[in-house]
Amino acid sequence: MENRQGYDPSEFEDDDYMTPQPDAGKSIRGYRIVIIILSVILVAISALYFSIHRQQMIDNELLQADRDSIQNDLGRLMNDYDNLQITNDSISRGLDIERERADSLMTRLKKERSWNLAKIKQYEKEVGTLRSIMKGYVRQIDSLNTLNKQLIKENVGYRKEISTAKLRAEMAEEKAAELDNKVKVGSVLRARDIRLAALNDRGNSVSRVKNASRLRVDFVLSANELATPGNRAIYVRITSPDGYVLTTEAMPTFEFEGERLSYSAMREIDYQNQDLEVGIFFNSTGFAAGTYTIELYSEGRLIGSNQIVMK
Repeated sequence: MENRQGYDPSEFEDDDYMTPQPDAGKSIRGYRIVIIILSVILVAISALYFSIHRQQMIDNELLQADRDSIQNDLGRLMNDYDNLQITNDSISRGLDIERERADSLMTRLKKERSWNLAKIKQYEKEVGTLRSIMKGYVRQIDSLNTLNKQLIKENVGYRKEISTAKLRAEMAEEKAAELDNKVKVGSVLRARDIRLAALNDRGNSVSRVKNASRLRVDFVLSANELATPGNRAIYVRITSPDGYVLTTEAMPTFEFEGERLSYSAMREIDYQNQDLEVGIFFNSTGFAAGTYTIELYSEGRLIGSNQIVMK
């Protein structure tokens, strides 16, 4: 059926569809603006991210450097502790304790995985404390070493003084011993004017010794102020011309220089530091003419001797 006004609806519809609408254009421009804004924001965020990442890497490198520096400082500190030489027991025990603390801190440093500025400061503080403690010990050790050097110096001086004093004491002792020996030697009794007489039974002298029944040894004990006064035992040894010591059947002996000597007769006298004439008798018979040797002893010393020819 033909349209009464000669109008084709399909043509009207096509024309309406092909005509752009004003609202659609605005929408497209809006999308473009949003995309541009988002792109700018994305670029800004990317730039910020890379900036933050780069700063984090820099911070991590600085933290790593700080950690390495702390470990190096701690390692040197531990070596310093090991190199300290001390014989003082108290300081040595203290050093051992601080050395163990340093070992423990090094172990913690090596195991630490999460690093930040606060931990760096904490570890630096602990290392600084250990170093301050070590410096205190070093000062103590230096003071002890200085004191030891002073004591050693004083000890050397004292040793020299003691050695000198000891030498002087030894010299004084030697002089005292020498003087004492001189006194002892000077205090020994001395016999002089030693004589030998041949007597008969009545006590009269005989001209021929073969006619004698006894012999008498006469002598004088010299005066000596150094000698100690008092009783003295005087031993006489009479050696005959044939070399035999005249003695009795009892064969009495006395000590002289570590030996036992036989003697002819003995007499005790009272000596008072003045000249004293003494006579000692020996009874026997059968005396032979010739040279007789007379020896007198007292207090383990030979105090006089003489050789006398008897007819």
